[in-house]
Amino acid sequence: MSRDLQLKLISSTSSTGYCLVLHAGAGGRVEELSLEDQKNYSEGLEAAYRAGETVLENRGTALDAVCASVASLEDNPLFNAGRGAALTATGRAELDAAVMTGDGQAGAIAASRHARNPIHAARKVMEETKHVLLVSPTEELVTGWGLETVEPDYFITEARQRQLRNVRDRLLAGSRHGTVGAVAVDKAGRIAAATSTGGMVNQSDGRVGDTPIIGAGTYARNGLAGVSCTGEGEAFIKGAVAHDVTSRMRYLHAALPAAVAATIDTELTAHDGSGGLIAADAHGNLVIAHNSPAMFAAYRDGEKIITLT
Repeated sequence: MSRDLQLKLISSTSSTGYCLVLHAGAGGRVEELSLEDQKNYSEGLEAAYRAGETVLENRGTALDAVCASVASLEDNPLFNAGRGAALTATGRAELDAAVMTGDGQAGAIAASRHARNPIHAARKVMEETKHVLLVSPTEELVTGWGLETVEPDYFITEARQRQLRNVRDRLLAGSRHGTVGAVAVDKAGRIAAATSTGGMVNQSDGRVGDTPIIGAGTYARNGLAGVSCTGEGEAFIKGAVAHDVTSRMRYLHAALPAAVAATIDTELTAHDGSGGLIAADAHGNLVIAHNSPAMFAAYRDGEKIITLT
């Protein structure tokens, strides 16, 4: 399979003083999206973008913005995060999420089954515990954080059950992609990244991908960049992909596009790994890059919100 890099640089020319970019998964397509599907995905991406942008417009923090965008995508069953997440081999939904701010604070959860919005639970780990990563947070813990809880079957949709059956029956290739995320720089120059996923369809119960692994699927550092990844999680973990981008900027003084291209080349493509990432640097420049055939993403270009489906 081809692993040609596709990289889009969006230079910040806005006078707003903030920027935002989000993604909703990278990978291949079994079939082309119908016009109706494209419309639905585009509308979901645009709604999530507006949720984060509204926060930034009102002088909110980058952290608030990325959490708002990701929570919107988690609530939309079209995307592989929150309701509508991919199912494990036994038909369970096990959700992972992470947030990180540019001052080095981070929180993550793995195999979550009770928090309606896993990204909010990840933020609670960062803000209300001394930990970075919690596995399978209990319903009591989530309730104690003041977050909305749901029964585990809330996350399961008929479409995902059908997908799992088709994969089991070998009628459909098992997707190893599908994650949502957002990166923002606010008016104060603070950077934040957030990522959320249901993992890959038919994965083993208890499998954890790159999303909640700080430095693999999610990373942010003020003065450098924020990064949120999507793709074959094991490859992103082995390559510490999100951290590698910022390391190239810090130690090699590489510009964001060059850092992203080099990381994808050396840590993914060279090892036959597939996926993509979004990133924003301290100057408000945005990058959307992937070596997979397709990637869902959204960003603003002047007066228009651009969605890639």
